[in-house]
Amino acid sequence: MALLSTAMRYFLLLSALFMLGWGLLGLLEYAGFVLLDLKNPDFLPATQLVHFIIIFVSGAVYLTGYFTRWSGTPIAMAVIFGMLAMMCTIQTFDMMTNDGRYAAYGREIVMYIVFTIFLFRSNAMQEHFGRPSPARMAGDV
Repeated sequence: MALLSTAMRYFLLLSALFMLGWGLLGLLEYAGFVLLDLKNPDFLPATQLVHFIIIFVSGAVYLTGYFTRWSGTPIAMAVIFGMLAMMCTIQTFDMMTNDGRYAAYGREIVMYIVFTIFLFRSNAMQEHFGRPSPARMAGDV
């Protein structure tokens, strides 16, 4: 179980780093610096801008929270994952047209749920952020 927890911890860090970079590159496109052309032509410009802002913030908050051991990180990330899930829902059902959109939507929502459960239930993450895990509070561990 410790190996799985360690792998998940590093996967979360890599995901946050990816999100930070993706969000930053997306925001740079709005300033006229197109490096990878990340904008989706099916999305409304304002929706896409909010999308890139939330993606950037998700990476920045997690990385900052992780490296400073901010105890509010799990709660902040649950809120941000909820915002990302809402944005994904809007984009999937109102804007996207590709055939794989519903499967991608399902995978993304499951990922947010798994990440949130891990942040709140993992003893390793609770110890990292200085918060007692629910299992420890109940006396199970």
